Order: sequence, then C-alpha cells, then structure tokens
Amino acid sequence: MNAVTTGIAAGAAGTTMLDAVTYLDMAIRGRPASTVPEKTVESVATALGVAIPGRGDALAARRSAFGALGGIAVGTGLGVAAALVRRAGAHLTPAAGTIGIGLAAMAATDIPIALRGISDPRQWTAQDWLSDLVPHLVYGATVTTVLRQQDEATGHRREPGERSSTLRSAVIGVASGLRSSTGIAAALLSGAPGTAHRARLVGATALVGGELVADKNPNVPSRLSQPALTGRLIAGGGGAAALARRDRADTASALIIGTVGALAGSHGGAWWRQWAGRRMPDWQAALAEDAVALTMAAAALRRPARSSSVSASR
Repeated sequence: MNAVTTGIAAGAAGTTMLDAVTYLDMAIRGRPASTVPEKTVESVATALGVAIPGRGDALAARRSAFGALGGIAVGTGLGVAAALVRRAGAHLTPAAGTIGIGLAAMAATDIPIALRGISDPRQWTAQDWLSDLVPHLVYGATVTTVLRQQDEATGHRREPGERSSTLRSAVIGVASGLRSSTGIAAALLSGAPGTAHRARLVGATALVGGELVADKNPNVPSRLSQPALTGRLIAGGGGAAALARRDRADTASALIIGTVGALAGSHGGAWWRQWAGRRMPDWQAALAEDAVALTMAAAALRRPARSSSVSASR
C-alpha cells in the first residue's frame, strides 16, 4: 500500500477506537453525547454563509450527522498526514507516536472550538480534560500501531536502540522540567569529542551552576509562568533531540518525548516545592530537587553501550 492508502486505513482504525472509548465513557458515566461536533459544524457553516437545510428534528439530525462526518474526515486526514510524515523519515516510536499523533488530533479539535468560541478549554475541569485526552491518546496509539505494522510488512527494520532512546529522552525531559539548564547542557555536550568539547563543557557547567544558584532566590518567577515554562519545554525537547542525533536515533520521537517529559517535570517540580515547603526550609527542598535533576541528566548523557552485533560488524 502507498502512504495515502495506509494513512486512510490507520486514520479509520484510530477514529473507530476513539469513538469506541468515547462511547464506553458515556456508558460507564451515564453522560450525554457531546454537542461540540454539531456546534462546530453549525459555526463553520455560518462562517461560510451556508445554511444547513431542514427544521426541527430534521435539522438536528443533519447537524449530528455532519458533526460525525466531520470527525471521521479529521481522523482520516490526520492518519494520512501521519503516514506521509512517516514516509518522509520520521519513524516515531510507540510512545512518541501515541503522544504526538494523539495530541495533534486533540489540537485539531480543541483549537478550532476555542477560536470559534464554542467552548473555552481554560474553564474545563480535570474530568473534562481526561475525557478529551484519553480517547485521543488511544487514537494516537492505534494510528501508530497500524503504521508500524505496515513498516514491518514492507521490510522496514526498527532501530535497535529505540527503547533506550525513548527512556533517555524522557529522563532528560523531566530533568529539564526540574532545571532547564540540564537540557541545554545535554545539547551542548552531545557533540562529538574534539577541541571544542572543553569549551562546551565549561559553558554547560556555567549554565547549570548559574541556575542552581538563581533557583534559591525567592524572587525567581514560577517555572509554570510564561515564558519560563516555554523555555523548559524547548530545553527538554531540544536536549532530547540532540542526544538522539548523537546516538543516531529518531530525533522526531525524542523531541516529542523530551517536550512532554519537560512538561511533566515542570509540574512535578512545582508540586514538590509546594509540598516540601510546608515541611522543611525551601532551600533544602531545592537542594533535593537539584540532586534529582543532576542525577537524571548525568544518566541521560551516558552514551549507550554498543551492541554485540554492531561491535562484531566492525
């Protein structure tokens, strides 16, 4: 199958699983179906100057049908887009595909409804976010699985260090959420050893040391404020991608995992400081966080051991 046909199959499978999880949630919780799809269709039709024909029950039925058809079109289209991206060389790992494709599908729904004023995600409850996130992650996992199975059917071999690269990306991502300089240091130190390595080492040490000192200042803004959080996400994703490039692993997967890891590390670190701050001096909580961040960064920076098959081929 070509990329478009494979993408249609992957998108259709993902959309089916997304709908199944959504209906299962409705069955368990006894909640009504969301009216967002039909409101979105009505909003788009109004913007285009097109009237949906009918009145009363007929109009309501057409709104519901067009809303469902719109969801199928978006799900299938994103499957095709994922297949084309994969054909271009971004062979995402299972974790990266699940998160990256799932969040892309989520954004394709949530951003338009926010822009059209149909719903305000900023006012959603945790249960609302969970009901939106889980089905889209299932969609991402399904699309990724179908695409990877097609790769295997066509003889594409998985990278031997795929699992270790995913773990390394997550570790440096979380470390960057705790201390953003660790992600920047990873990018600096991921280059090949040479005459510039000592300069990069000095620069990385200065960055990390400066943040460790600055973090103890009570006037430093919260890591969850903008642009502090954005900087941590960039550091986590960039550091993970640099390490993946060093290890000849998939950089797109590393970028996704590292960015999500930085988001988790940022919120986890903020929670720790708030929780520990009620039980010990803040500087002690900060030092404990320093130790975790530096240990994780050091573990991520270690070069993976060469496999015996690679060693034997040289």
